[in-house]
Amino acid sequence: MPDLAIQISEEQALGHIPSGVKRILIIDDDKNLARLIARILSLDGEYESVVVSEPGVGLVKARQQRFDAIISDIIMPAMDGVELIRAIRAFDLDLPIILMTGTPSIETAQKAVEFGAFRYLSKPVDPEELRNVVKQAVFTSRIAQLKRQAFQLSGVEDLRPGDLAGMTDAFACALETLTMVYQPIVVAQSGELYGYEALMRSGDARLPFPKSILKVAEHLNRLFDVGRKVRDISISPMKDVPSDVKLFLNLHPRDLLDPELGSVESEMSENAGRIVLEITERESLDRVPQIDEKLDRLRNMGFSIAVDDMGAGYAGLTCFAALQPSIIKLDVSLIVDIHASVVKRRVVESMVEACHDLSILVVAEGVETIDDLNVCRDIGCDLLQGYFIGKPAAPFPAINWI
Repeated sequence: MPDLAIQISEEQALGHIPSGVKRILIIDDDKNLARLIARILSLDGEYESVVVSEPGVGLVKARQQRFDAIISDIIMPAMDGVELIRAIRAFDLDLPIILMTGTPSIETAQKAVEFGAFRYLSKPVDPEELRNVVKQAVFTSRIAQLKRQAFQLSGVEDLRPGDLAGMTDAFACALETLTMVYQPIVVAQSGELYGYEALMRSGDARLPFPKSILKVAEHLNRLFDVGRKVRDISISPMKDVPSDVKLFLNLHPRDLLDPELGSVESEMSENAGRIVLEITERESLDRVPQIDEKLDRLRNMGFSIAVDDMGAGYAGLTCFAALQPSIIKLDVSLIVDIHASVVKRRVVESMVEACHDLSILVVAEGVETIDDLNVCRDIGCDLLQGYFIGKPAAPFPAINWI
C-alpha cells in the first residue's frame, strides 16, 4: 500500500508546478493604456490578462491568484513601482515585475532594477518589445518555480529571495523573529554536560535556515546586525544552568570586525569565561585585517576560541595559525557513519592525536548513532555533540546517554 504521506506530499508538489495558461496582471491608473497592453498580449493567444487600476487591488489579486508576471506603471498615486515590488516580495519570491514609465530617467531605471524589476520599459511601449519581455518574464517565472520544486524533491529547500526587495523584506522579518535553540555538548567518557551550542532559527519561511540568513545578510551588508542579535539573545537562558557550563556561540569571521564585539559593557563580556566563540572553517579569514590582535584581545577578556567545521572548509595551516584555538569541532561529514568507514576513523584518529599534542580539545559533531558514539569515544574525542545525545531545542533539551 503506498505511503499516504508521500501521496499527499506529491499532490501538493504537483499543485505548485507551473502549467496551463499564462496569466498576466496589469496595474496602471491609466485604464486605456492598461487595456491596450492587454489587447497587445491577447494577439498571441498565449496570455490571459487581468487589468486593475489601483496597486492595492492588484496586491490582493496577486496574493489570491496565480500570475506568471506583473506589468505595472512605476508612478501611481497610492504606491510607486519599487514599493509594489517590496510588497509582492513579502509573499512571492519569484513573480517577475515589469515596470513602465512615461518619464524615463537613468536614476529611476537603476533603482527599479536594483530592487528587482525584471525589466524597465519606457512609454509608449513598443508592442514587439513588450511581447518579447513578457515572454522572457514568464519563462523566468516558471523556471524559478520549477527550480524550487527540484530543490524540495531532492530534500533541499532553498527559499532565498532572488532580488533586493525580497531579500530586504525577508531579512527584516527573519531578524525580527530570530530565536535561539540549544544543543548539548557532553564529555565523551562520562556523558557529563560540558556546554550548549546556541543555534539560530527564524520564524520567516523564506529564510528558515542559518545559512540562508547569513547569505542574505552578506549580500545586504547586514552581518553585524545578525551577530549582535544572536549575542544579545543567547546568553540570558544560561543563568539557569551551572556557571561552569559553557556557551558555544557561532561567529562569522567578519563579526571580528564589529566594534561592538567584546564591548566591556555587554552581558556577553561579563560572561566571557564561560563563552566559546566558534569560527567556521567554511569562511575565509582573508578579509579580516589584524586578526591576531582582535583574537588576542578576546582571549585576554576570557573568551575561548574554537574552530568549527574542521575538515570542511578553507582549512590548512592558515586557519590554525591565525585562530590558535583551544577547541576544534570536527565537521559532521567526518563523523556520520564513522563506524562503517576505516578511512574516516583513521583521519579522525590522526586529527585527535595531533590536537592533543597541542592540548586542544576535540569535539565530534554529528554523533547520530550509538555505533558512531562508541568509535568517537574509543579514538579519543574529548567531547560529543549530535542528535543521538540531544536535538537542538529551546532551553534546554534533555540529554540522552548510554
